[in-house]
Amino acid sequence: MARLNYQTARFLTSAPTLAQCPPDSGAEVAFAGRSNAGKSSAINTLTRQKALARTSKTPGRTQLINFFTLGEDADRRLVDLPGYGFAKVPEQVKLEWQRHLSDYLQRRASLRGLVLVMDVRHPLSEFDQTLLGWADDKAMPVHILLTKADKLKRGAAASALQQVRARLREWEDLVSIQLFSSLKGQGVEEAHARLDAWLLGSEEG
Repeated sequence: MARLNYQTARFLTSAPTLAQCPPDSGAEVAFAGRSNAGKSSAINTLTRQKALARTSKTPGRTQLINFFTLGEDADRRLVDLPGYGFAKVPEQVKLEWQRHLSDYLQRRASLRGLVLVMDVRHPLSEFDQTLLGWADDKAMPVHILLTKADKLKRGAAASALQQVRARLREWEDLVSIQLFSSLKGQGVEEAHARLDAWLLGSEEG
């Protein structure tokens, strides 16, 4: 099976709305998650880079959709969606961003899959479930990274994984789930295999 080199990921552009996103061609995978779920760290770990996805705490910056190409190939992209759950952003701004997020997830033809990042200790927030609902409406496959797995003992982490699987049984045809730790590098190969399958159009992985 062909493999992509995620270490070649490079910043392409940022866009505030669907209309300003790059051309809707090729294949891309989007990463979404709560602001404190470890999404930026996960992207940096998967691309073996320290600061590809910036862990900014400035709400204005994090409301942009950030696109990264894999090497010189602009036809395969990783997309960093803004962390949701900004505590210091006015409600109308949150609603506006949710509309742009919904537009992107439901209308972006090149989107092949969604990586949903959740802290293993606090999975399936209300907005996580909203995202899963959007994905279900579009029949969009979702791969869940239960991050910060190093914060739990092995048995507790395995139990948390099984509990999330049980709660999402109705979506098991669309949703896959794994443990992940940016600190320990746990789960990187499994996540790469899922990304390869989506971006390369393979039925494997």
